[in-house]
Amino acid sequence: MARQLAVADLVARAREGDPRSVARLISMVEDDSPRLREVAAALAPFTGRAQVVGLTGSPGVGKSTSTSALVGALRARGSRVGVLAVDPSSPFSGGALLGDRVRMQEHAVDGGVFIRSMATRGHLGGLAGATPQALRVLDAAGCDIVLVETVGVGQSEIEVVSMADTTVVLLAPGMGDGIQAAKAGILEIADVFVVNKADRDGADQTVRDLRYMLSLGPRRERDDSVWKPPIVKTIAAKGQGISDVLDELDRHREWMDRTGERDRRRQARAETEIEAIALAQLRARIGDIRGGGTLPELAKKVVAGELDPYGAADDLVESLASG
Repeated sequence: MARQLAVADLVARAREGDPRSVARLISMVEDDSPRLREVAAALAPFTGRAQVVGLTGSPGVGKSTSTSALVGALRARGSRVGVLAVDPSSPFSGGALLGDRVRMQEHAVDGGVFIRSMATRGHLGGLAGATPQALRVLDAAGCDIVLVETVGVGQSEIEVVSMADTTVVLLAPGMGDGIQAAKAGILEIADVFVVNKADRDGADQTVRDLRYMLSLGPRRERDDSVWKPPIVKTIAAKGQGISDVLDELDRHREWMDRTGERDRRRQARAETEIEAIALAQLRARIGDIRGGGTLPELAKKVVAGELDPYGAADDLVESLASG
């Protein structure tokens, strides 16, 4: 009972905007605390209001600078902002490498901003495995919008689309991003394209490349049910074009509400989260079975030719179900 009260107290304080309580809840999520189920249950009634915006792009395009500029613009509008900055894990400590976070220190003393760096800890997809529950913490804490900045985009790093209501893909001239966008599947995941560092040579060419690649898709200009990703040029270091990005984020949110796309994406997000938790529990049980000898015995039968792998897998699933 004491534990339940402690979690309830933490959640109540977090909802009042207490940064330490928010930080403690996210730490519990990251550390896979034994009280994680209590935390999730306590947060559930207070979630679903925040707009989640994912920002991704190749290293060096200015994600952290753009995130900082967006935070400043959102605070100027009176929005309460959360930032989850997902960093590569240190190979030594397993913690986040925080080099880029110094760019957001100007917001560190703002009570209307909560910034948290999270380590991927080897999790594929560009996001930390604890990101979904961390999002719930910031949502319940009263954030109007949560910005999720990922470690960078690539062939296997497009998971941000499953977490966000709106996905912003940043590119920069002179980095071959126009071509890489097509290769990495970014054209399919982006809701808004941002060509940052637009004062550099080649910015207009990058925009033209994007427009050409987008034009190769099916023509649906008159179909309002289909979102057409806009392309915005920015110079984030100078704050230029950031208001245009916010306008497109607002427009995308309005489109999602009008078409029901926001509910569809959140349903898919919840399904993905439930599946991930269920699979983690199954892996834990398989580990128990491995220790108990069931899995090694099945493996021996497969090696000896007494059982095929599919039959062995059926036996393993049956043992899990009966356990």
